Amino acid sequence: MNTIKLKKLLQQLFIEDIGERDITSETIFLPDDNSCGHFLVKEDGVVCGLPIIKEGYQLFDPSIEVTFYKKDGDYVKAGEVIAKACGPIIYLLSGERVILNLVQRMSGIATMTHRTVERLNSKHTRICDTRKTTPGLRMLEKYAVRCGGGFNHRLGLYDGVLIKDNHIAYAGSITKAVQKVREQLGHMVKVEVEIESKEELREAIEANVDVILLDNCSPDQIKEFVSCVPKSIVTEASGGITLENIAEYRDTGVDYISLGMLTHSIRALDISFNIIGGKKG
Repeated sequence: MNTIKLKKLLQQLFIEDIGERDITSETIFLPDDNSCGHFLVKEDGVVCGLPIIKEGYQLFDPSIEVTFYKKDGDYVKAGEVIAKACGPIIYLLSGERVILNLVQRMSGIATMTHRTVERLNSKHTRICDTRKTTPGLRMLEKYAVRCGGGFNHRLGLYDGVLIKDNHIAYAGSITKAVQKVREQLGHMVKVEVEIESKEELREAIEANVDVILLDNCSPDQIKEFVSCVPKSIVTEASGGITLENIAEYRDTGVDYISLGMLTHSIRALDISFNIIGGKKG
């Protein structure tokens, strides 16, 4: 993760949550009341986003000490402590929710990616994400996919061409759309085209694109289409592929499977933050 971008993002998120001040913590604790807290994982999964704990608390007070017991990408068991933070309790609690929200979501994404890679169980086909990410959190969510053993598709509209059905319909054909792109962009930008039929596949191959996206195709169709594609062109499959049926795509020979579900409808991993030594009653 880019540290400068991370700090700027965290500042915005803390401002949204805290506003002028944390009225609960500031009316209960004194500024010099110090304590420590544990970040505890409550279910099995892949942990991700640990740098957020340190960078987040550093924005409140550079004296806050964070100790890590795990690293991003580690598979953890329920009941394990992944980190400890020590410093002014006001700041520990003021930053807790934003930090937990991010670490839990990123760990959920990393966990789902890990499960998907394991379920596919392919030495050839790679799992990758899409642009179906939470607005403002794309950098974090795509990092989480990598921590779970997946790969990133393009980061945004700016770093790769993906010609889809609407582009093709307006341009008139795959050939015309690719030609217009090639006339205006340099050799460092890759061009991918989405296809749904064998006719479109042939046209994309003749247009000499870099990547062909096989959209909403069955495993048998993908296997047939991939056998027609020159080795110089990368193949990708997407649409209708889930954790439940992904094993059916294991032997299709496709290079990548892109999955929006890795980021757009994920369940966060359950993690809590508990102050050490506190007593109720």
